[in-house]
Amino acid sequence: MDVYVEKPKCTGCQHCKDVCPVGVFEMRDRSKPEEVNVDSAPADMQWKGVSDPQVVAKWKDVNDGHKHFAEKNDGSSGGISVAVNGSACILCQACLIECEGECIVIKDDAGNVYRSIYK
Repeated sequence: MDVYVEKPKCTGCQHCKDVCPVGVFEMRDRSKPEEVNVDSAPADMQWKGVSDPQVVAKWKDVNDGHKHFAEKNDGSSGGISVAVNGSACILCQACLIECEGECIVIKDDAGNVYRSIYK
């Protein structure tokens, strides 16, 4: 199983980390690309310091208790998600349903691709 986060789309909501039963995701500081770009995201989906403008437009003014696009994670939100343990994924798809930024991609061993679609 291969799991990665399309970093420019990540809002930092932390839902993926909170719902994953096997610990695939960690939240990391946006200011540290060397620590953020360690999963298998393609080069164009690595963190280069700029969030996707469409995702920002959708979430920047939403007041739902999350620190959208915050530089650092405070334990409940902020920062950026990294799939640090993709091989542990059991394809429960909880992260795909909960991801606000629709930025999670899972490729199973048969080559099927699953993408997050926010509920």
